[in-house]
Amino acid sequence: MSDPLLTSDTPLPETEQGNMPSRDAPQVMPASGETDEIESDVHQAGIIRKAMMRHSLGLRDVGVLILSLLAVFYTLYFAADIVLPFVFAMVVNLLMIGPMRFVHGRLRLPKPIAALLLIIAMFLIVVCIGTAISVPAAAWLTKVPQSLPALQQKLAFLQGPIDSLQRGYLRVVALMSGNGHHHVSAASAAASSASNGAETLRIWGSSFLIGTRAFMGELFTMLLMLFFLMTEGDSLLRRIVEIMPTYSDKRRIVQITTQIERNVSLYLATITIMNILVGALNLLQCWLTGMPNPLLWGVLAFLLNYVPIIGPLTGVVVYFCVALISFPSFLLALLPPAIYLCIHILEGETITPMLLAKRFTLNPVLVMASLLFWDWMWGIGGAFLSVPMLAVFKIFCDHIGALTPIGHVLGGPVRPRSLRTLGPEVAPEKTP
Repeated sequence: MSDPLLTSDTPLPETEQGNMPSRDAPQVMPASGETDEIESDVHQAGIIRKAMMRHSLGLRDVGVLILSLLAVFYTLYFAADIVLPFVFAMVVNLLMIGPMRFVHGRLRLPKPIAALLLIIAMFLIVVCIGTAISVPAAAWLTKVPQSLPALQQKLAFLQGPIDSLQRGYLRVVALMSGNGHHHVSAASAAASSASNGAETLRIWGSSFLIGTRAFMGELFTMLLMLFFLMTEGDSLLRRIVEIMPTYSDKRRIVQITTQIERNVSLYLATITIMNILVGALNLLQCWLTGMPNPLLWGVLAFLLNYVPIIGPLTGVVVYFCVALISFPSFLLALLPPAIYLCIHILEGETITPMLLAKRFTLNPVLVMASLLFWDWMWGIGGAFLSVPMLAVFKIFCDHIGALTPIGHVLGGPVRPRSLRTLGPEVAPEKTP
């Protein structure tokens, strides 16, 4: 999956007093479609200016806001075991909107039965794929320690530079610790790490079992919450709209939920379809190049493509390591990761941005920041949810007056044709 496309507009002033365009300069008339978009940019710029003037924050307000955000993040961090399954259920519910409408609307099945059938089908697909890849994955985990001598032999030409870097690192550590006369050799460090290898593997194995038990509990919570969201989500939204005090508030809530359902569900469906194609292509290329267990690496490519930037890079490294173990020469080991990278570039930089350019645009700097933050906050689950949560946050900001500037910043980069207007000047509101 590629980085989300950058398409937000940051208009600039066309003319300023004392800097008027010359009459002899050629006048370029925009097309009708461009005129409509320029007028939309002007309107958006006016809204942003009004919001900035109306909602100015003092020092006390900024301090209260920072403390509130810290309290929210503190709660989310320590309540991850409870909050994360609920957030996953909401995101999966957005992905299941299309199938739910088909089963409930077209096939005329009651909502509880339709939701139960879809959840069972999704669960069976996950179980079947997990069962198919669990055996080869376990075999690879046991094979890795036995393959280390072969890897060292194939990477022997890198041993000299690695030893030099390790010696330099140890010298720097000795100098920074104030014990420069004490020399620590690379051989002693390697021997120490080797002696602790068995204990590390034992601890990792026990941690893996504990993590698996916790994952199954969170999965059950997520599926239970997903069932009730699919069956009673509409009635819950209707109750929330009913308690809004004014008609404009009711309308805003409906607009926000409609845009979230439309844009985020379209994004999730598009990304899922593209990830399935990426996994299938990588499965095919692993089979053609002779990599063992092509199904395992195809599923891995499918899952990693949900994580922007870091996921595909991790996939390239994994494919290279597996190819290095499986193939006899170093040059042949470069072929599978190179094909993987080409598939990712074709999908992530061409096809997916072309499909999502009209609806889903986020600033890639903030996408990367969101990915790193939520990965630190909630681990790999947060990395999977970072982009959908950022998209939902942007939609909220776009529909709430005080947060409109934040929503504008979250958008993609400037298009060159929108550098011609900033919109009319907005006079500050007079206080009575």
